Amino acid sequence: MTNEHLMEMLRLHNLWLHGKTGGARANLSGANLSDANMSGADLSGADLSDADLSRANLSGADLSDANMSRANLSGANLSRANLSGADLSGLEVPVIDRIDQKISSAVTAGALEMSTWHTCETTHCVAGWAIHLAGDAGAKLEQRVGPSAAGALIYAASGSHPVPSFYASNEVAMNELRRRAAASAPAESEAGE
Repeated sequence: MTNEHLMEMLRLHNLWLHGKTGGARANLSGANLSDANMSGADLSGADLSDADLSRANLSGADLSDANMSRANLSGANLSRANLSGADLSGLEVPVIDRIDQKISSAVTAGALEMSTWHTCETTHCVAGWAIHLAGDAGAKLEQRVGPSAAGALIYAASGSHPVPSFYASNEVAMNELRRRAAASAPAESEAGE
């Protein structure tokens, strides 16, 4: 698919999302979107089933309620993407309850190094921690789609939206982890009452 054709589909999809005349839901089913830059795109409700999204930049994209079943997400950048309600069937994505709190606790006890996915068993970036804490299922997913996409998918499946930035500095990432952990803590403590 040419970049011009993709941009036109995104324009029509935006019209469709806003109920404007001439709009059409983006049907990118089976499309070759490898290496495409769709950073920040609003693809909510789009059909991306069977699409090749390998190495695509989807950072900050709104993929809520999108059909992403059987999509190839190998090496895709899903940092800060909204994947709430996205159909990810075809992928076995592990869930980590209270993911933000668990990673924040692990980082407090271990180390955070955002310049590399995994340094050792006790030092990872945020995505690396999500994969590590998911155990064998996380490792299998990482082998299939790569560390960035695996971390993002685990975050999304665990109900944490949007996916955090995996390319921030150590300081920014740590501050974001603490903020996210604190923001989700009250809702969880109320649920236990």
